[in-house]
Amino acid sequence: MKIISIPFSGGGLEHGSGANEAPDAIKKQLEECYADEDGVEPMFEHITVMVDEEHVANSHEAIEKVIASSTEKSILLGGDHSITYSTVKGFAQHTSDFLFVVFDAHPDLMQDFVPPTQESFLRALIDEGIVKPEHCILIGVRNWDKQEVDYLKEKNILCYTTQDIFAKGIKTIMREIVAALNKPVYLSLDIDVVDPVEAIGTGYLEHGGLSSRELLYALQTLKHTKKLAMADIVEVNPTKDINNITSKLAAKCVVELANF
Repeated sequence: MKIISIPFSGGGLEHGSGANEAPDAIKKQLEECYADEDGVEPMFEHITVMVDEEHVANSHEAIEKVIASSTEKSILLGGDHSITYSTVKGFAQHTSDFLFVVFDAHPDLMQDFVPPTQESFLRALIDEGIVKPEHCILIGVRNWDKQEVDYLKEKNILCYTTQDIFAKGIKTIMREIVAALNKPVYLSLDIDVVDPVEAIGTGYLEHGGLSSRELLYALQTLKHTKKLAMADIVEVNPTKDINNITSKLAAKCVVELANF
């Protein structure tokens, strides 16, 4: 399985500083992960995208170019969530008809900056016609701005909040999502979807999130559909972590997703 590291935090606003250290921290924790929960030992090939924190637009262009040239299934390690703007643009160049499944505590639909930041990347992708709103599924949202709520309603974007997950249960939610997977899937995992009790090493701490067990179940379920085409894991911030628990969780997610 190819792992593409994208050590970039230039789109993370004041909350993103340190996220560029995540790929190395996660890969270090992978050394302690011997097999997934099905007993399969993953094998990884590593490459790194060259980025420049001082030149955001140039970095986005470099990221997009690498992903556009990579047609094999890969796991991408960010970096702040702004990288997903570029990775999805690159992915769409060789897989134009796809579903975009996002695990995130926030919708990231603010209308704010150019180039897009971690708070606005999804709105930019939709407004530019790269992601169709009807092909987007958000999971784990629990904090949002009014303009994001209005945009979700306007575009009729499918959004499962943590209240929905608590009420229905993760198994029911995932059955509904799997039933809708009729195209290749790009999966984006913002680690802040997990409750900060288990993932404190991230820029935006939002209580009331998923448990690690719920997240792993969701990822395993998606993997077993054989619909995943590319996945990213973002917003791990080792400078805010305690005892590497967030990097360890991210590494566990990599292993459970491997060989999709």
